[in-house]
Amino acid sequence: MKRWQVRPDGARRDLIQLEAETPEPGPGEARVQVHAVSLNFRDHLLVTGRYPLASDDPIVPLSDGAGVVSAVGSGVTRVKTGDRVTATTLPNWIDGSFDPEMRAQMIGFAVDGWLTEERVIPETALVPIPDTISFAAAATLPCAGVTAWNAVVEAGRVGPGDWVLAQGTGGVSMFAVQLAAMIGGRSIITSSSDDKLTRARDLGADHGINYVTTPDWEVAARDLTGGTGVHLVIENTGAVRQSIEATRWGGLVAIIGALASFGEPGDTPDNRLPSLLRSGVTIAPIMMGNRRMLTQMVTAYATRGINPVIDATFSFDDAPAAFDALAAAKHMGKIVITR
Repeated sequence: MKRWQVRPDGARRDLIQLEAETPEPGPGEARVQVHAVSLNFRDHLLVTGRYPLASDDPIVPLSDGAGVVSAVGSGVTRVKTGDRVTATTLPNWIDGSFDPEMRAQMIGFAVDGWLTEERVIPETALVPIPDTISFAAAATLPCAGVTAWNAVVEAGRVGPGDWVLAQGTGGVSMFAVQLAAMIGGRSIITSSSDDKLTRARDLGADHGINYVTTPDWEVAARDLTGGTGVHLVIENTGAVRQSIEATRWGGLVAIIGALASFGEPGDTPDNRLPSLLRSGVTIAPIMMGNRRMLTQMVTAYATRGINPVIDATFSFDDAPAAFDALAAAKHMGKIVITR
């Protein structure tokens, strides 16, 4: 079988396609024939040597994928051969709260990922997908999709009429727009591109703010909400101070993973206790989501016929071009590789 591999250290960072033996599942494992994978910003950090890993050994990248179970090991009961499945990024996070020790099993970073023709995965990570969801769509859900679900549904508890502000037009933000609409909420999206803002409104965003022509976008966001402020900010740019000022009393600024750490160094919030208390805003990191959340999101998207925003699709053999497109950051939503 074919697989792609990258060295995350400084010795060699480009993707290399290799031949490898087809893996056999062990006890409690299933082998999945991969049909689609999707990319996230941290995959770009990995191939450019900027994502912290415990090892510099070569690794198969990508934490999101979907396919068909092609073999099962002994004791497997959750899936059978022929089932269509996706899987959580953290195989040992079934439900409940995130534990940092779970990172030791993170697919595509701590252990080999999905950019391969066949992938062995613990059955605990697997989530069945119905025929109404394509492999490409399912492959976008485990990381970006579930991160948005965690922020909007679980942590933010957004309800009908509530406002969600999503920064940028990447995967998590576009999922947040879709989830807000599904719940009956309203959404504002920010971008430096008027064309992207127009497309975002066509895809369901209620309002768009160009943060270049409107640098005080937090003021504009408050104005759109009648001066109250938004209930939830999807904070993935590092503009935490402005995000706090855009948020209503009692609202949430959801810090989204690696993206937020690359913001402007001077745009930090006033961390003095009186200032934070005065804002009444909770600031919390969102670390993807567990298997229960992924299962619920698959069900919701299948039931309501929601299609994730996929900007571009590449073939398996053209994987480097997909990473180039990710680095260029001109896409909206997700970039997918299919077989």
